[in-house]
Amino acid sequence: MKIAGILLLVIGLGLTLFTGVTYFTKEKVVDIAGIEISKHEPHHINIPLVFSIAVMSVGGILLLASIKKEKS
Repeated sequence: MKIAGILLLVIGLGLTLFTGVTYFTKEKVVDIAGIEISKHEPHHINIPLVFSIAVMSVGGILLLASIKKEKS
């Protein structure tokens, strides 16, 4: 449980630092007589800050619970 808590804290911190991901898709526009024209279209995925804070909170709770469990 301690490793899971630390892992969630690190993942939450990474999500906080990188709040979005951009990827490109290739779309064929014209294909006439062996001539192909295509364009690269960007797509954005935004990760809300509230989600990354929630992941870090769950990780912190798991870490604290595992530390209290070891003491008793």
